[in-house]
Amino acid sequence: MIDMTRWEQMAHDNMGKRKPGAPGRLSGRISIVTGSAQGFGKGIAEELHREGAHVVLADLNEPLAKTVAESLGERAAFVRVDVTDERSVSDMVAFTVERFGGLDLLVSNAGVLRAGSLDQLEKKDFEFVTSVNYTAFFTCTRYASRIMRAQRKANPTWMGDIIEINSKSGLEGSNKNFAYAGSKFGGIGLVQSFAMELAEYGIKVNAICPGNYYDGPLWSDPEKGLFVQYLRTGKVPGAKTVEDVRASYLAKTLIPRGCTPLDVARAVFYCVEQTYETGQAIPVTGGQVMLK
Repeated sequence: MIDMTRWEQMAHDNMGKRKPGAPGRLSGRISIVTGSAQGFGKGIAEELHREGAHVVLADLNEPLAKTVAESLGERAAFVRVDVTDERSVSDMVAFTVERFGGLDLLVSNAGVLRAGSLDQLEKKDFEFVTSVNYTAFFTCTRYASRIMRAQRKANPTWMGDIIEINSKSGLEGSNKNFAYAGSKFGGIGLVQSFAMELAEYGIKVNAICPGNYYDGPLWSDPEKGLFVQYLRTGKVPGAKTVEDVRASYLAKTLIPRGCTPLDVARAVFYCVEQTYETGQAIPVTGGQVMLK
């Protein structure tokens, strides 16, 4: 384990020195959002900032994430992170403590997807998906929770949050998309287990399981997006075009539209503000997936 003693002590000592933040539902909260250069992560970071939080945008895409951070202003900062690398993750957490004084909210959003059948998907692609979607959540939680535990020691009334942006594919299987679904099912297992371990330190751990963000790059990228991938792999029987695939998915929800970053951000606010809930997987799917 990488030594975080210096930053744990800094976060502990800063608990009595924090100044009021900007007005908003999350005023003064210090947060990290991984995978925040675009898509859900970008939208979540923007909403957190709008509601008064300090936000560290953590991403591999330095130019794009830095641009987003600069557009938000002084309560936002960028740090380059590779969530599959333990040192990079610990450096991300250390940067946050040095920049803003502590850490109250980790949104583990970074994720990747490689679709394909058992005959199509190669082992290296399966392991890549697992390293980003599953293992990295463990690594991020490991280092974020060390800072949070130090803050709880300094102030026994403090509470913090670790939130995994999971997926509806963490609640039900996904045909020819097993690497992604498996990593997301595993993520919910981690959420429940971490919630049990960290509750005594005032740290709530929850998952948010969004539906499909059709207008984001994950789905709509013309070369690597899921609409294109699913068309190529035959995931939607009878589909001849990308628009056929899109129409098939829009027909699955009771509320006939895709999930948006604001929808997910509202679930993040719920997790933070609800002080009597932990270990949950919260669907935000337009009725496509219902809890059993």
